[in-house]
Amino acid sequence: MSLKGIYNFFRYDIWHLKVGEMSAPKAFLVNVTKILILAVKAFGNRRINRSAAALSFSTMMALVPMVAVVFAIARGFGFSKHIETFFRDLLASQPQVAETIIGFVNSYLVNVKSGIILGFGLLVMLWAVIMLVSNVENTFNDIWNVRNSRGILSTVIDYVAFFFLLPIVIVITSGISIFMTTMAGNITPYVAPLVKLVIDLAPYVVMSLIFIAVYMLMPNTKVNFSSAVGPGILAGVAFQFLQLFYINSQVWVSSYNAIYGSFAALPLFMLWLQFSWIICLFGVQMCYTKQNLEQLSLDTHHDGMGIRYQMMLSAAILGKVCKRFEEGGKPYTALQLKKEMGIPTHLVARMLTAMQKAHLVVDVTGGDKDKTPAYMPAEDIANINLGMMLARLESIGGWKLDDVNLKGMKNEHWLKALRLRHQYLENLSEVKVSDLCSDL
Repeated sequence: MSLKGIYNFFRYDIWHLKVGEMSAPKAFLVNVTKILILAVKAFGNRRINRSAAALSFSTMMALVPMVAVVFAIARGFGFSKHIETFFRDLLASQPQVAETIIGFVNSYLVNVKSGIILGFGLLVMLWAVIMLVSNVENTFNDIWNVRNSRGILSTVIDYVAFFFLLPIVIVITSGISIFMTTMAGNITPYVAPLVKLVIDLAPYVVMSLIFIAVYMLMPNTKVNFSSAVGPGILAGVAFQFLQLFYINSQVWVSSYNAIYGSFAALPLFMLWLQFSWIICLFGVQMCYTKQNLEQLSLDTHHDGMGIRYQMMLSAAILGKVCKRFEEGGKPYTALQLKKEMGIPTHLVARMLTAMQKAHLVVDVTGGDKDKTPAYMPAEDIANINLGMMLARLESIGGWKLDDVNLKGMKNEHWLKALRLRHQYLENLSEVKVSDLCSDL
């Protein structure tokens, strides 16, 4: 196959393959390829690299307070040595930075304890941590196209609980690692290589589990475990490879320390943070792509839809929603409408979102991220007619004509056009939307 043929396959042909008719291994390979293509494309289009840079700066600014919170909680439980060991291992590629940060943290905690306003110091420390995690959540929500963030109370409760549980989780994983290392010295030589392999793989497993948990819990939406496990494992492995690369590169970089001195650790640490966030956010993008693969695949090979057909599809969808409500059935989900009507999922979702903005339908789940959105009419179905639907959908948006010069739009021809349009909408108002789906 020529290079052009390969390009055309990945650009066009792969999106038309019928995965349902393939064997399981081939279907898996095709879906993984689609996910990678879409994730890389979205990663570039969304300029996620800039988000990674912004989060790197935020992390740098809030790193000492964040680590101080974990150290303070750990000391309260008597786990400070375990946490310090874990932190040094995490920054094994940046030993100078690890020592500096631990020194700053110890000094920070001493000043907070000895400060006159103890409560104020703790509040400032917690506020810096919450702001950083909030920025991370907003970035995740942006990738997931989630508009609603957690409430302030929910944010504080969730994040404080997370930082109280984090030291306990670190101690448990450290204890397991120590136990495995101890066991390795007390077993037969035949089993020792296997135990050593398990110990060597433990950091990869731990980091993968951390990424999976973050991918599932951080966005303010429901994320399936099946969608998070693959990207989480890839991100965990990539992060460990980044560690190995930086550890090995220290030998090469050390020759420049004679010129830059200890200052060389700072740009290296910032670069490490940047790459770490790129790995993390690319995993988020892959997670979103995997969970919405069908919708995103359709977007790649469907041309834009004209206003006429958008209104026809909206009328058909709204008619189904109203008819289901009239018959006392359960509210429709986007997937149910897609299956019944044969309309691509992404188009159904787009129409339902527009109708929500136009106050034609409401999501009965109230935006609960643990429930699949389901829709019912926003008002009495006797009042929902075709004319009202068109008028409301065409009026979506906050932009007004108040600042536009309309002197040339007030002549008799414009008035006639407006009169005819009003008459047109009145005629359509005689058609109830719920009657449109009787034969669908």
